[in-house]
Amino acid sequence: MPSSFSKPPLDPSLDPPLSLDSAEAEQRLREAEERLRDAMAELHRRQRSAARGSHADICDHADVSCVANAIGNLCQSFLLSYGVRVGIGILLRAFKLARGQSYSSLLDLKQLVSEKDLIVREEACRIGLLFGGFTGSYHALRCCLRKWRKKETPLNSVLAGSIAGLSVLALDDSNQRRTLSLYLLARLGQAAYNSAKSKNKFHLWGSHWRHGDSLLFSLACSQVMYAFIMRPETLPKSYREFIQKTGPVARPVYQAVRECCRGGPIDVASLSAYISSKNEANYVKVDQFASIIPCSAIHPHTNSCLAQNANAMSATFKKTFPLYFSLTFVPYVVLHLQNFMASPYRTSWQAIRDSVRSTSFLSAFVGIFQAFICAHRKVASKDHKLVYWFAGGVAALSVMLEKKPRRSELALYVLPRAGDSLWEILVNRHILPNIKNAEVAVFCGCMGGIMYFLEHEPDTLAPFLRGLIRRFLASQISNPSSKISQSSSYMYLHTLDALEKPKPPLESREGETQKAEEKYNLEAIPGL
Repeated sequence: MPSSFSKPPLDPSLDPPLSLDSAEAEQRLREAEERLRDAMAELHRRQRSAARGSHADICDHADVSCVANAIGNLCQSFLLSYGVRVGIGILLRAFKLARGQSYSSLLDLKQLVSEKDLIVREEACRIGLLFGGFTGSYHALRCCLRKWRKKETPLNSVLAGSIAGLSVLALDDSNQRRTLSLYLLARLGQAAYNSAKSKNKFHLWGSHWRHGDSLLFSLACSQVMYAFIMRPETLPKSYREFIQKTGPVARPVYQAVRECCRGGPIDVASLSAYISSKNEANYVKVDQFASIIPCSAIHPHTNSCLAQNANAMSATFKKTFPLYFSLTFVPYVVLHLQNFMASPYRTSWQAIRDSVRSTSFLSAFVGIFQAFICAHRKVASKDHKLVYWFAGGVAALSVMLEKKPRRSELALYVLPRAGDSLWEILVNRHILPNIKNAEVAVFCGCMGGIMYFLEHEPDTLAPFLRGLIRRFLASQISNPSSKISQSSSYMYLHTLDALEKPKPPLESREGETQKAEEKYNLEAIPGL
């Protein structure tokens, strides 16, 4: 039985005229809104130009002057980088006090942050001047180029980045400048390759391999470990000391191995004194022109190579965990203070988890390298320098313990040091020329190229580097959400845009929100 409230059937012949009139009215309304939007945008542009000068239409900062914008970015980057360095120093100092079971001293500021024990002020200032100086000078130079050239082109970014790169002179250590320059050179090469590959202009064979990053890391570690054993002077002193303290083998043993591979006389007195200090009961006789240094001299405190490897991995984990935790936890807190205050336990757990993973990787590296050396002595009676090259490559396979995005970061971190060592070896052999202050020119050129890719092809840069530059160096560079004056015309423009765009379904909105958070959240950047 039909319901009495059922609607009467509509005449289908009336639908086409009604729908046609509605479509025409909606089209006219959209055209009117478009004209109104253009008029409002032009009015807003003229208001900004009148308030800030004739170049305001091409400057990307808000209602502040170019000088105030440059100084503001300089101060912000200086304080942020200074705080990160000091925070890492304080946390390392706290671990040192806790290791000495002096827990009460953690609450004593005189012992925790005294200038006698916490010598980071000069280094923190230099790092702050590097980051802050680059940011401020980059913004100032870009505004000057806009005024001078009356337009914004990619050349402005290249010139401003190159000249602002002179801020690297804030670092007084040439080894630090060279290491940083080579790191940026590797990053610039990565961005240039990604750009050429996306445009189908260039493609390297093997770049599609699933574990190509691990292979690159292995090759870089081979050169680094070879240089550490045979040519330690080609590595930076800080890097050399880090490998020495992390590994289980003493300095006199490395010296004896080096002389043994070169066929020269071994300092038997120094080696015997070291062996006696570790194990007086075990007498090891080593000839002055020995063909190989035995395992009993490499680890005299134990006769078991397996026990030596286990002890080496355990000791490395204990020594390096405070460092990795400091390098992980402090950036988490400083770069995302609001997220840390909202969920401190989650942030701390992420820092601990990533630190344990990275420390396990380094411990496995030391254990595998030591095991390779001991295994070689079980089957060979003569030592060779290439053994340590292959040992470094095999030990580098421990990078598989790290997350996939982290492997490429580690490969591009070690690759410049390997290239620097190879360069020094070739310079010492007079194959390549020695150019003074070449690292400054390399740094300036690399920063010019990186700033070009950041502003015009940001997807070619690694997510870690892109996020780091935007957060540290250029908080207002390539940021589409820059603040502008909230005038009535500007608010009306956004109202029109909001009315015009249909609201997506709830699921799609949640997905877009999550993608946006992953894109602009440094916690989602691999390797940080």
